[in-house]
Amino acid sequence: MKEIEQVKCLILGSGPAGYTAAIYAARADLKPVLYEGIQPGGQPTIANDVENFPGYPNGIKGPEMMEDFRKQAERFETDIRWGSATKVDLSGRPFKVTIDGDKKLSAKTLIIATGASARWLGLKSEEKFKGYGVSACATCDGFFYKGQDVAVAGGGDTACEEALFLSKLCNKVYMIHRRDELRASKIMQSRVFKTKNIEIIWNHITKEITGDAAVSGIILEDVKTKQEKTLNIQGFFVAIGHVPNSDILKGQLDLNESGYIITKPKSTQTSVKGVFAAGDVQDPIFRQSVTAAGTGCMAAIEAERFLNEQDE
Repeated sequence: MKEIEQVKCLILGSGPAGYTAAIYAARADLKPVLYEGIQPGGQPTIANDVENFPGYPNGIKGPEMMEDFRKQAERFETDIRWGSATKVDLSGRPFKVTIDGDKKLSAKTLIIATGASARWLGLKSEEKFKGYGVSACATCDGFFYKGQDVAVAGGGDTACEEALFLSKLCNKVYMIHRRDELRASKIMQSRVFKTKNIEIIWNHITKEITGDAAVSGIILEDVKTKQEKTLNIQGFFVAIGHVPNSDILKGQLDLNESGYIITKPKSTQTSVKGVFAAGDVQDPIFRQSVTAAGTGCMAAIEAERFLNEQDE
């Protein structure tokens, strides 16, 4: 029988939330062990340029920024490991966590920073141009398309929010929607309809994204007639939602209807004492690197306080 490793502070996830939690936990002498998860570095690693994270006045490539985060966590002796949690048991402390179906750990505190994954259309060209004209975050990348023509795929509140944000920066914003009416709330629909430089292309799907080194256009297909047409654009934003990476926590923690971990107000404390959630896995609203980092800091401080209370 394999011996179960004992950990004081276990962190799942290596995006801005996970690495920031690691920095704070390590400086508090919690000797954190961090597992990188399915996407080491998190969503910033698919961002070509990051210009809205403080401390980088000239901007930085997403992967480079996350490498800086990692190095800072390592500087304070965070034990960073490759692997993903495949099973958790939060029924009692210490918590039991299984990594990659084999490695078992026992943790006095657990910080969940597994993030959320953007839903994509599933096109090969979409994958090709990620970071080179294709994005899932207008707030992150919209500035790069100032004065240009862009398109947003989707018809819900998220798509409307993205289109409205882009309309303030871009020359023209097309919304591509497969139906003949939006799924968004009435107030969001009203705002979109009143915005002159937003044009909705109804009953169409995106068949292909075109370009050489970067996006230069999209090919659309009418869902009724199957006829195709081309739009010349420089930016393509996919806004069909995000999926929190919380599947292994179902039945273990309180989640909302979309699967996001519910935390207490002004806290990262989950429904289980000693388990904290940080970053996009508990944030369906902002989904920014800087807000994720902030909650990572909160989670580590709360984990330290929790452990101190247990020792009293």
